[in-house]
Amino acid sequence: MPRVPDLAGWSTRRKMLLALVGGALTGLGQAPFGLVWLALIGLVGGFWLFQNTVTTRQAGWTGWAFGVGYFALVLNWIVEPFLVDIATYGWMAPFALIGMAAGMALFWALAFWLARWQGRGIALVVFWAGAEVLRSVILTGFPWGLLGYIWLDTGIAQFASLIGPHGLTVLTLAGVWALVTALGHGRRMILAPLVVIVGAGLLYLGNGQAASKLLYLAKNNGNFDSRFVRLVQTNAPQHEKWDRDMIPVFFDRNLQFTAAVTERKPDLVIWPETSVPYLLNSAEGALQVIADAADGVPVVLGMQRRGEAGQYFNSLVVLGADGVVADVYDKSHLVPFGEYMPGGWLAAKLGLTGLAAQGGFGFGSGDGLRLVDIPGLGRALPLICYEAIFPEEVGGVAPRPDWLLQITNDAWFGNLTGPQQHLAQARFRAIEQGLPMVRAANTGISAMIDARGQITAMLGLGVAGYLDVQLPHGLPPTVYSRTGDLPVNLLLIVATAALLLKRRRFIG
Repeated sequence: MPRVPDLAGWSTRRKMLLALVGGALTGLGQAPFGLVWLALIGLVGGFWLFQNTVTTRQAGWTGWAFGVGYFALVLNWIVEPFLVDIATYGWMAPFALIGMAAGMALFWALAFWLARWQGRGIALVVFWAGAEVLRSVILTGFPWGLLGYIWLDTGIAQFASLIGPHGLTVLTLAGVWALVTALGHGRRMILAPLVVIVGAGLLYLGNGQAASKLLYLAKNNGNFDSRFVRLVQTNAPQHEKWDRDMIPVFFDRNLQFTAAVTERKPDLVIWPETSVPYLLNSAEGALQVIADAADGVPVVLGMQRRGEAGQYFNSLVVLGADGVVADVYDKSHLVPFGEYMPGGWLAAKLGLTGLAAQGGFGFGSGDGLRLVDIPGLGRALPLICYEAIFPEEVGGVAPRPDWLLQITNDAWFGNLTGPQQHLAQARFRAIEQGLPMVRAANTGISAMIDARGQITAMLGLGVAGYLDVQLPHGLPPTVYSRTGDLPVNLLLIVATAALLLKRRRFIG
């Protein structure tokens, strides 16, 4: 590694504090902040701090502190679910944030440790990107706030249609490493024109339109279908949502929005997750009332149902124009500790239940993602809340859907960073698949997202209302929709093997 400013005279405490600050700066690249340049400065600081470590122990602690700073900022919304019922769960809120940040930071600690053990600076790029992949899959995975997401509101985000979010992470880390290496060698004359070129490119590609044209060359870019969709946003705060006095208020509100007469009748009405306050098994009367309000228009509903074995499911229901249930999709990727408790029976005996779960043992898991037929609008891929954060799973369904459909209750995430980040990840799913994303959220943000990840219309946080919006066209199948994460994973595996082999030869 090249020489960099020396921190040898600094105490360990000051170095760890600097790592925390660097991680927090990097976190400012995520929604709702979107301060990509501060995020890049933070990442430069991360590589610089790594270069100032001597032992694997120092490197591991540096990576962990950097990760704590990052995840404590990005995941600050994790306290919100515990504040819904403060008397029961409020005491857990600070422990949830600290535990989550510290736990996620272990992946980055491992990356820094391995990179110092291997001894080459490029190893940090490989192991850091690999750590992001690992946290996306281990223990059902949690790919929230991936480093590649900092590029959302720049043209660079469009390259997710080629290489996915993990590919963007690799490119980001590799670029920062190259910058730090060049600065360390005093190659500022080479970097100056490079920065100008990259900056100009970002300005040109900034809104994603130019990048999309370069990547797709599709004639129908930005065009809209003739069909209209109505997004219903209830705005039921979580602490009131299941209150007996408020249940009829929110249900009637949804009926009014559904029945609202406009110049053009919608082709589909979409309600948010769990917006129907009755079990599907005994909701015949409620479904008929909804069908009457829709006046011949099919409705997508979020509601719960009880299975034959007594387990509960968080479901998406397609109610046909005739008022008959046409299809039911059960959520398959559940939220740990929210919709189910790891440990099952043991957790129940200890009195531990999921925050949003039914019956103590949590929700049952469906049979996996699959398409649903929407009358007049083709095949949609239903995603209930948390399911939209998994890029590989969204792209793993065949045949290719015509559009993506997310219903969610983001009241659990509060009114600050959580809903914004959830929306940002939905936008990335649209880019990756080259498909429009239709999103109905209880308290917001409901939105129509085109195949480039651009929001064509939306209802903001904390607003009750409905939105009639045209469904955008999809783009031709993207490279990422065909390959998924396989190319990036193979690259990381080969690079890891090469680094390990070189270290073995060096030792030998």
